[in-house]
Amino acid sequence: MNSPLPDAAPGFDRPIAVLKHCHDRIRKQLATLEKLLAHLPGSGADEQAQQAAAAVIKYFDQGAPLHHADEEENLIPMLRAVARDDDAATLQALAPVILEQHHAMDVTWTQLREQLSAIAAGTAATLTDATTRQFIDAYTAHMVREESTLAPMAMRLFSPEQMQQLGDAMQARRNASPKPPEMTGTATGSAVAGLRKDYGQASLGDADVAGDPIDQFTRWFEEALRAEVNEPNAMNVATVDASGKPSSRIVLIKQFDARGFTWFTNYASRKGVELAANPHAAILFFWPELERQVRIEGRVERVDAEESESYFHTRPLKSRLAALASAQSAPIDSRAALEANYDAVAAQFGEQPPRPAQWGGYRLVPEYLEFWQGRRSRFHDRIVYERQADGTWSRHRLQP
Repeated sequence: MNSPLPDAAPGFDRPIAVLKHCHDRIRKQLATLEKLLAHLPGSGADEQAQQAAAAVIKYFDQGAPLHHADEEENLIPMLRAVARDDDAATLQALAPVILEQHHAMDVTWTQLREQLSAIAAGTAATLTDATTRQFIDAYTAHMVREESTLAPMAMRLFSPEQMQQLGDAMQARRNASPKPPEMTGTATGSAVAGLRKDYGQASLGDADVAGDPIDQFTRWFEEALRAEVNEPNAMNVATVDASGKPSSRIVLIKQFDARGFTWFTNYASRKGVELAANPHAAILFFWPELERQVRIEGRVERVDAEESESYFHTRPLKSRLAALASAQSAPIDSRAALEANYDAVAAQFGEQPPRPAQWGGYRLVPEYLEFWQGRRSRFHDRIVYERQADGTWSRHRLQP
């Protein structure tokens, strides 16, 4: 049951080597499990077995989750952002498998940990052979798949700056201190002031952007889809009322093309009332996984009734009924009253609810688009397009 001294870990300036080192540590723990299976029938939960079980628990409770987070939160999103053609296809097929395997191994670990805890405590000496071998085999095959595909892809595709960004994220994850006790008052403000993330996944050069801003937005939106960022179609819409007071909210874009950016809502809602008074707005897309945001400003117009009608009937039935049941932004006495409205509408219209007259689409016709790419030390890239009087676009760079 004796184990060799641990190998020295590589520095975080070599993040792929660190990932391989994590795999080597996992393999040592899997070998310990193999030894436990052979040791327990003859020796029981003796001191050696207790120490071995405790060591396995410690690693898979503490070390393995960090390694999984490295892949799920950094390595895979970064690869999705840069992979093209065959690499993109390989990643599209492989990444969901890797994430599902992480989940499956976590489930098996939960079962295995209970037995190991009893062994570590000296209260039992049973380790189920089938569960243990399932865990060992799954992890072994999983690591081979990553080492033969993800690691070489990263070595080929990542720039030195991206390697540094990956290593910095991995180091920060391991250096993160335990969450502090709940703070109040000015202490909380002090803690917030210290929160920061240094960006470095990509750059945005003047030669990298398209001549037309809609083409550039399409390019970035498709990259956000490939990277499977969280709700890539979510955007903040900011409006201003007649007295100049702003308000904002998150909505989902439903269409964009050369005409502009379209979403659907209740025309009598707060944003609808404000747009009636001041038909100008700003929208913002933020894709943190890619360290990007797009700011768009322009005038807003209603889409025609035919377009609103067409889209309304593609919505799920419950969403169509909800649009009829809710006078958006108007006060109501209780949730129960809101539910009663829904039930009444559902009873009245069944599966064929009509589009409410006050419900439809808005299209922001862009006059200004800014593409923002996070860079290190807050020295970001900002490329702006502005519509000219003749309908053409000018383009220039802004200082960060």
